[in-house]
This record gives sequence, structure tokens and C-alpha cells, in this order.
Amino acid sequence: MCKYENIFHKTSQVRKSAKSVKSERSCKDHFFLLRHNLPANHFSSSGLSDYLYPMNYFEFYGIKESFTPDAALLKKKFYELSKKYHPDFYANEDDEKQQEILELSTLNNKTYQTLSDPFKRLEYILKLHELLQEGAKPQLPADFLMEMMDINERLMEVDDAGQLGHITAEVLAIEGDIEQDLQKAMAGYEQLNDTAKEERLNKIADCYYRQKYLLRIKESLNTFASRF
Repeated sequence: MCKYENIFHKTSQVRKSAKSVKSERSCKDHFFLLRHNLPANHFSSSGLSDYLYPMNYFEFYGIKESFTPDAALLKKKFYELSKKYHPDFYANEDDEKQQEILELSTLNNKTYQTLSDPFKRLEYILKLHELLQEGAKPQLPADFLMEMMDINERLMEVDDAGQLGHITAEVLAIEGDIEQDLQKAMAGYEQLNDTAKEERLNKIADCYYRQKYLLRIKESLNTFASRF
């Protein structure tokens, strides 16, 4: 039984009364952490990682947090767990066990879909470190914002395809520079210590938000391009 199956098993054992759940879960969580050498913050205040969700996808696959994980290894992990947690293999089990397997199978699918996609993976890691949040307004560098304002103003005054072409080339060059900075920041991330990782994550988040801003500029370019 893997550690995540154990999570389901343990949580099903402690769902009794509100008062007894807290004490039993506390003991079970403690011994679970010691047994599997997991960090103390692996579980939420309400218990076993809120009954598995949200689960750290990298921990689920047993790999280091990385912006550039091995694609073949990800696929191997996915197929291994797809076979292990295939619902058809548990058709004769009780409802509780079938639900456990269904949730683990779903988690496996979500994990692979996220970690195998470079953009989703980048967003996921930033969210893990609370550098990407819904509705949050990023603090972009002042020089970058000034550069974008200048491009927007010139875009509003475009009269022909030639002028638009020059602005488009400029935007693509900026995009290339940001991508270069991003790749440099992501390289070797998993080998860094915590302090260096934090610094690198901030650089990656900056690149991410600049890319997002630039995407709006590119959409405007496409709109203007249709006029010529």
C-alpha cells in the first residue's frame, strides 16, 4: 500500500465524532509523518492534507520540484499509476475502497496533465509558492511598463502595414528576451538551496507576468493587422 492509499485508509478510520477525530487524526498524522519522512507542513490544519486534496503533484510522483522534469519519467510515472489505480481492478472492492481508487486515479490524471505541460507546470509551481494568485496585481518593473506604454501609444497611431511591422518586430524581440531570461532562471532550479530558490522564483514570476502583459500587446497587434 503506497503512502497516498494509506492517507485514505487512515482518514476513513478517524471520521467518527468531531471531538475524537481531532485527537486521533493528530496522532495518526504524527506517526505517518515519521514513518514516511514527510515534512511537518505536509498536512493541513484540518488533517491529512484535507483528505488528499490539494496534493503536491511532485510529491505524488516522488520527484523533485522542477521547471524542467524529465518527460520520459513523467510518462513512466503516469502509466505506472494509471495501471495501479485503474478502477476496473477494484470492481469487487467495497464502495469506500472504490472511492479511494477513483480519487487517486483522478489525482494521477491531474498531476500528469499539469506537470507534462510547460506553461501549466510553471503556473503550478508559482502557485505552490504563492507567487501567483487569483486577482493579484503584479508589481512589474517601471522600465518595462514605460516601454509597453510607448508601444501602445505608437500602436494607436499606426497608419500602414509597414509601421505595424516595425512594432511587431520590436514586440517579438522583447518577447524573445523575456523567454531567454525565463529559461536561464529555470535552469538548475532543483539543485539550488532554499534561499537561492526563492530568489530564482521571484525572477521567474517576473518573467511570467511580463509575458502575460506582452500577450495583451500581441492581441492588439493581431487586431490592427486585420485592418491592413
